[in-house]
Amino acid sequence: MMAEKKTTVLVVEDEKKISDVVKLYLEREGFLPLIAGSAEEAMHHLKQPPDLVVLDLMLPGIQGEELCGMIRQNSNVPIIMLTARTGEDDIIKGLSLGADDYVQKPFSPGELLARIKAQLRRHKRPYTRMSFNKGSLTIDVLKREVARDGQPLTLTPSEFGILVSLCERPGMVLSRLQLVNMVQGYDFEGYERTIDAHVKNLRQKIEDDPKNPTFIKTIYGIGYKFIGARDEE
Repeated sequence: MMAEKKTTVLVVEDEKKISDVVKLYLEREGFLPLIAGSAEEAMHHLKQPPDLVVLDLMLPGIQGEELCGMIRQNSNVPIIMLTARTGEDDIIKGLSLGADDYVQKPFSPGELLARIKAQLRRHKRPYTRMSFNKGSLTIDVLKREVARDGQPLTLTPSEFGILVSLCERPGMVLSRLQLVNMVQGYDFEGYERTIDAHVKNLRQKIEDDPKNPTFIKTIYGIGYKFIGARDEE
């Protein structure tokens, strides 16, 4: 009988004390940790994409932001960034590059594990196929595929989660906090504005004119609602 394949988590962190602790916690939970102390080492591991990436933004040589962008060019693997920066703008910048979540240093290994598990659960979430605006936007949630006018789109896991959460509740206004909890899968004590960054990226991909959206409408002071017309099955 073949052994079950372990879920791989790539930890890109140049502080060995931190990576050693994270590795220990991951192993205790049955994950297979891959450790890289630099972006260059990480690129070697990324040749066979892991199931999730934990990425420190302050790296020697190529910075974490640049590596995040490089990963996003080829993969929709969930990315959780580690950052010692506390500024909201810094965090939103990281999310706008394609990261799905962030954990601020110093952090609890238990908190990081909760974030990892939530991202992995959401990434594997099975649903059905949906079509909107006469086939203009199609979503196959089981296969995690989204297409605009028949052209496949590459969405990050967070972008995909927001889109599906809104599509499943057409016309319903969802607050930023509601979207955070739906998408992240746990009570998230962070900036609700991170949702704004993800929605901005999402609109660039699914809307003809992001400033005049036909799918995701902003409800000022509250959140967002999905306004696309669902096609009959």
